[in-house]
Amino acid sequence: MKRNINIFEFPLNLGLTKKEHETEPGVRKLPDWLRKFGFHTRINPKNIFRLNAPEYSMEFDEESKVRNAEQIIGYAQQQADSIISHYEKNAFNIILGGDCSILIGNAIALKKLGNFGIFYLDGHTDFIPPELSETGGAAGMDLAIITGNGPEKLTNINGLKPYILEENIFCCGNAETDDEEYVSQIINSDIHYYDLYQLRKNGFRNTAENFLKMVNEKGLDGFFIHLDVDVLKDEIMPAVDSRMEDGISYDNLGEMLKPLFENPLCFGIEITILDPDYDKKGTYTRPFVEYLIQTIKNKED
Repeated sequence: MKRNINIFEFPLNLGLTKKEHETEPGVRKLPDWLRKFGFHTRINPKNIFRLNAPEYSMEFDEESKVRNAEQIIGYAQQQADSIISHYEKNAFNIILGGDCSILIGNAIALKKLGNFGIFYLDGHTDFIPPELSETGGAAGMDLAIITGNGPEKLTNINGLKPYILEENIFCCGNAETDDEEYVSQIINSDIHYYDLYQLRKNGFRNTAENFLKMVNEKGLDGFFIHLDVDVLKDEIMPAVDSRMEDGISYDNLGEMLKPLFENPLCFGIEITILDPDYDKKGTYTRPFVEYLIQTIKNKED
C-alpha cells in the first residue's frame, strides 16, 4: 500500500553550543535549505507542518547542567502536540531538524502513541550525562535523555519517563571510539550498540534486519529512524557540527534504510545536523538530497 508522506519542520538549534565564529548554529536553516534543492517539491508530501523555534541563546541551566533546558522542554512539548494532532496511522513522516535535541519531542509523541523502537544512526552515541559533556548541549545527550538517563526535568516531561526503552534501541555508527569513559556509558546500558567498526563487521543490511526482527518479536507498535548526517564519511558530508573523519557511504546507508523504509511499522525518519553554513554552494547537500529522494521514493517499489 502506498503511504501518504507528511513533512514536519522543527528547525531547533538550542541543543548546540555555537562556535566562536558563529552567531548561532546554522542547522536552523536545514528545512529551507533542503527546499531550495527541490526536496519538498519532489517528495510531494500530503502536508507540510512547521513549528518555529525560539531564538538562539546560550543559557546554562544550573539545575540540569544543560544549556537552554527550559526552552528545549517547552519546544519538545509543542513538537509532541503537533505530531499527535496531525497523526495519520499509515503515513510516513519525514521530520527535518534542527539539531539532535528534536528527538526529545519526537520521542514524547511516540510514547503517547504506544511502545516504539528507534534505529539510531549517528557518528556519536549521544548517550552521556551532563557531567561528561564539554558543552552542556542537549544534542550530545539526546539518546540518554529519551531513555530516562539524565536530569529529571528533561527525562520525565509530563511524567512520561522513559520515552523509549533502552532495550528497544539500536545505536549504530559511532566513530568516537577512543574515549573509554564516553563509550562505557552506552556499553553499560541495555541499548543494542554497534559502533562503526562493529556495524561493518555485522553487515549493514543484516543489522537493519536484526532490528526489524527485534521489533517483530517484541510486538512493538512501530519504530522511528534517527539520521544524524555526521554518520556519513567526512568526504561526502563535512557540513556538520562535530566532524569525524570515518563514517559510512551512501551505499552503506541505503543497505540499512531500504528494509526499514519498506516495513509498514516504520513511523518515519528524522534528519538532523546538516548545517548549510558549512556548504554554501550545496556541494554536499545536492547529492544528499538526491540520494534521500530516491531512497524514499523507492521504498514501495
